[in-house]
Amino acid sequence: MRSEVYQFRVTLREVKPPVWRLIEVPAGYSLWDLHVAIQDCMGWQDYHLHAFRFQESTLGSAVEVGIPDEDLPEGAETVLPGWEQAIRQFFTAPGASAEYEYDFGDGWEHDVVLEAVLPRVKGRKYPRCVGGARACPPEDCGGPHGYEDLLAVIFEPRHPEFKNMMTWLGGSFDPEGFDPKAVRFDNPRTRWRRAFQGA
Repeated sequence: MRSEVYQFRVTLREVKPPVWRLIEVPAGYSLWDLHVAIQDCMGWQDYHLHAFRFQESTLGSAVEVGIPDEDLPEGAETVLPGWEQAIRQFFTAPGASAEYEYDFGDGWEHDVVLEAVLPRVKGRKYPRCVGGARACPPEDCGGPHGYEDLLAVIFEPRHPEFKNMMTWLGGSFDPEGFDPKAVRFDNPRTRWRRAFQGA
């Protein structure tokens, strides 16, 4: 198991042309670790909540994994903590898939599909991004429909909102721009400590 890597294709739903990534992660990863890798390869900033949703798993039928809410009312659906769930428990063979949602307000839904289980290459650093296309939409732009509106504005310099939108975007945005070699992955343990221990 330690000598294997899992290759995932991550595709953002409801965005045309598609925004997608192909990543390889260690087989020993947890779902929290995979969450961090998805954030980093897509280009999200991890400002919002997330969840993996599995229609079928070794735990039974539908399962949701993410950050548990201790204040949920009795009887509400339980969310399993991602850092306690191994990816191999849910992605049991190539073709296994999950929905990954980021930012429940904007509702960015992704298809996450295990494409292959590969031998680990000695000397190669994992996780790594081996393919992909198009830029990640900007954070807080309103989900797929808001992103569609954003693109309509920035491609029309005479649009009354063009100047304000470009200012909000920091002056430029290339929806076609993506370079797999430019992806940098954070350490998932460091991300967890920052999120939950303030370290």
